[in-house]
Order: sequence, then structure tokens, then C-alpha cells
Amino acid sequence: MRLAIAQINTTVGDFKGNTAKISNCISKSEVAGADLVCFPELTITGYPPEDLLLKPSFIEANLRCLQSLAELTRELHIAAVVGFVDLRDGETYDAAAVIHGGALAAVYHKVYLPNYGVFDEKRYFKSGAGGLVFNCAGVNVGVTICEDIWHPVGPAVLEAREGGAQVILNLSASPYHKGKQQFREKMLSVRASDNVTHIAYANLVGGQDELVFDGSSTVYNEQGVLLGRAAAFEEDLLLVDLETEHMLRSRLHDIRHRELIAPELPGQVHRVDLPCASGQAPTGHTLFAGGGAGRAYPPLPTREMPIQPVDGMDEESEVYAAVVLGVRDYVNKNGFDRTFIGLSGGIDSSLTAALAADALGADRVNGVLLPSPYTSRDSIEDAEELAANLGIKTLTVPIAPLYEAYLGAIAPSCEGRPGDLTTQNIQARIRGNVLMALTNQYGGLVLTTGNKSELSVGYATLYGDMAGGFAVLKDIPKTLVYRLCRYRNRLAGRLVIPQRVFDKAPTAELRPDQRDEDDLPPYAILDQIIEAYVEEDRSLQEIVDRGFDPAVVARVIRMVDRNEYKRRQAPPGVKITHRAFGKDRRMPITSRFDCR
Repeated sequence: MRLAIAQINTTVGDFKGNTAKISNCISKSEVAGADLVCFPELTITGYPPEDLLLKPSFIEANLRCLQSLAELTRELHIAAVVGFVDLRDGETYDAAAVIHGGALAAVYHKVYLPNYGVFDEKRYFKSGAGGLVFNCAGVNVGVTICEDIWHPVGPAVLEAREGGAQVILNLSASPYHKGKQQFREKMLSVRASDNVTHIAYANLVGGQDELVFDGSSTVYNEQGVLLGRAAAFEEDLLLVDLETEHMLRSRLHDIRHRELIAPELPGQVHRVDLPCASGQAPTGHTLFAGGGAGRAYPPLPTREMPIQPVDGMDEESEVYAAVVLGVRDYVNKNGFDRTFIGLSGGIDSSLTAALAADALGADRVNGVLLPSPYTSRDSIEDAEELAANLGIKTLTVPIAPLYEAYLGAIAPSCEGRPGDLTTQNIQARIRGNVLMALTNQYGGLVLTTGNKSELSVGYATLYGDMAGGFAVLKDIPKTLVYRLCRYRNRLAGRLVIPQRVFDKAPTAELRPDQRDEDDLPPYAILDQIIEAYVEEDRSLQEIVDRGFDPAVVARVIRMVDRNEYKRRQAPPGVKITHRAFGKDRRMPITSRFDCR
């Protein structure tokens, strides 16, 4: 069998665009001689559709698109497996449709619905029961959807051991975070070898609000050996020739298929025969079914992108690619033609500008210099040099006159002169107002520059530097910001981000001689405490036991807890870590529980 995996970038609710991409990939796969093409989870609707699933018109539109796609296959040899939302007896299901010969041949309903982290699938879907195995070109093919394959005893076991599946498809929309690809590939390899079957994993690619899907679709043989991997962070059509004849020998030497299916797995295997591409009758459904007489096709040429080792991308290149994709899709899918970034000459705004320029092109990025009475000449020069290196346009709007007018206006209400923190926040809010005014004047989107370290402890001004439409660095700790900036310079082979940006101490420059570490622990320490508390849910004592000062840990925890109200009002940003702020970590604003 020649299998195609169509790793496409869908947009939630773009039925016309998504259907056009699916149709194009079906046609391309047919031309390439594929017997079967598999798409990601909820391909037709885009993922995740969230509360759009509560609208009957949304469900109906998705079903009409499925019907049109089925009709497309009428004159084709190829079969396709497409993710969609099924509606049965008033219940909705996360489903996969097998379409062939102009008809809907079979439907599989997702069994395991994730309801943790960023997932809320039990809010919308009913769980399916049992498995599906269809015979295509003489090969028995099982179908699973995303979470189904993560369970050691799940539909894949049922389909392989009772349904005789030689290939198990997994339609997936697996969001990216650091290190997930390596963990996921190890799991898929084990599933393939445990079930003595090929596993073909078709993952979504692209950005959707806070989520980024990395693609990296893969195919494994029955020994768990990687046969092919699609590109990471870009659309791809992966073609793999699967040999199933030797699977009989592997299964004769593996006794696990003789064991009883676990009683907690509901349902039975539904079996469907598709007409072979050659027009001959398919082989029967038997445990050791051999390959059938599918279409003859020439051997596949060597792929231009060689198969990488599992750890082929280092962390910096992986994260950088993920954020670029997330920014590009958020801006483009929401119809913004340009972006505005406040350039301070610091490390955060430098990285934000570099990511935006790489994602959108320099002509769609506008750097705005907003010097105050406390802005150093070095900072202005560094911002201007960065902009020149990236080729982005700049505007300069000095805020000193606005600042003085603001202080004069509120002085009578502040008993003569506002306090130090008040004057600092006024500057940040003036800058936020100027940036938002520019988007009103020219259209576009403000990209904020705050990082995860700052947002964690509230070292950011609500309605000031937090004002904007998309928080590019929202889930990137300060120490990783520096690493990504060095990576960007290595990528260019030159100092795109000026050396002085790395050398100077981080500062908001909102008062004379200000340094971040006047108010915060050193970032190298702060980031470790934040990771332990926010991402790992460690207690104060557990963090102290790692060698940190108890007073510092207690202070950081108190700052994280007290600033939930700020983060709740922050714009969305790309999820990078295992546990990001937003829909991934949901804490009450009002709470008397002392986490210390």
C-alpha cells in the first residue's frame, strides 16, 4: 500500500478554505499513486472549534463539506480519511470519515476524550465505542483519533488484535510544547511494536490562538522503526510505501495478540470492505491478511528532507520555529496587514521584533521608539540598529511632553506629586496608548513584548506594556529569551541583535539607574522557581529543598499568586512550555488558599 499523510494548516470555521486544501491534497495524493490519504483531526472544521460546536449551523456546514468531499472521490481510485464532526441522534462526535468512490464508506468516533490542560472535549463530544477496520487495496486499516493512541489499552489494541489491522491511522491535533515531539515519537514507536502493526500518525500544523501544532507527522513499521517523518512547523505531504506481507512472520513470533482484550475497552470492531483500486474483490478480514492487488506505481523518490533523528532539532531552533508559526498564523488568519512593536533597545523587544519580521516579513513590522526622560542614548541607538538590521520601519514618539502633562493633570488629586510607582506606570500606560492610537490610525495589531518571567510575578503594567493584541513572549522565560536571541544571531551569521543588548543589565528605564534585579531575584534563579511552582505545581518546601532561599521562594510564590488578575487581562500568546498561562493553567483570582 502507498499511504499519503496530508499535514495541512487549517483555520477554525474556514469551511471553504479547509475543504479546498483537503480536495487539493486528495488530488495530489491520487497523482502520486497513493491508495489512501489520511488527514489530521477535525480537518474540516479546524481545531479546536470550541463553542462553535454548540451552534447547529456550524455542525451542518461541516456535514455539507464532508458530502462534497465524498463526491470528489467518485472518479478517483484513492480513498481518504478525513476528520469531521458527526451528528447522531442529537449527539456530536469527534469523528473520522472514510470516503471512497463518491460515498461515505465508514465513520469512526473518537473513544477517549481529553479533558485536561488545554482540552475541553467532554464539554462538546460524546465518546465513541469500539473500533473500525476497513480493507483498502487488500490491506486492513484501523482508525483512531489523537488521544486514542495515547492509551496502552485502547482502540488500537482492539483493531489490531481483533480486527486484524495491519496499519493503524491516527488523526491528530496535538499541540506543541517544548520536548513533546520526542516524547510523542517514543510513545508511537511503542504502540506500533506492541500491536505488531504499522502506525501512521497525521498531525495538524499551524497556529490557532494560543496553540501551535508542529506537524511532524510520522509512520512506523510493526517493529517500531521510523519509516518517515513530515516537516516540522510547515505543511507537507508525506508518502510512504508500506509492506505488509512480512507482518505474518512478526505476529507468529509475538504472543500478545492471543491475549484477551481488556474488559474496560467498550464495543467491537466495525469492518468495512472498500473496492480495490484494481477493481478486484478485496481480501477477507483475517488476522493475517496479506496485501492485495492495488495499483501498480513506481518506487517513491528519495525525499528532499531526510529523516531526522528523534532529537533532530535543538530546543532553541524548535521554540523559535514554533513562535514564528504562531505569530504568522495569528496575524494572517485574523486579517491584520501590519504590526506595531514598542522598541526599547532591550532584549525582549529585540526578540519580539526579530520573530515578527521572520514571521511576517520586514515590511509588515513597524518599530515604535517611545523615549522618556529616563531613556538612555544607548537604548535609542540599540533600537535603531536593530531596526536597521531587520529592515523594519520605525517611528519615534517622545513621551516626555505627555508625561509632564499627565503629572500636572493628576497632581491635585495626588496631594501634589504622585508616588514613584505611579509615575513609572504612567509612562508605561502612555506608551500603550500611543501604540494603540497608531493601530487605530493605520490599522494593524500591537505585539506586546513581556516575557513569562515578568508576567508570572506581575512585573508588568496593566494597560501599559501589557496593552496589545498578541503577546509574543508570553510563555517564554527571560533566560530562554537570551538563548533565542543568540540563536537568531547564529542563524543570520551576524549580530542582527546588537551585542550591547546582551551586555547591559535588564531595565525598564522608568526611573534613574533602574535595574530589574532591584525589584526581582536574578532571572537565573527566578525562572527556576517559576518553573517549579507554575509548571510543576511544587510546594514552597519542595522548591526550598532544591537549594533556594526560603524567603526568596516565599516572595516569588506570593507575587505569582497576587498577580493572577493581571494575567487574566493579558492578550493571548503562543504556548511553548508544558504549562502556559491562559487556558492551560486556570487559577481563581479570588482565593484565600495560601500556596506557601
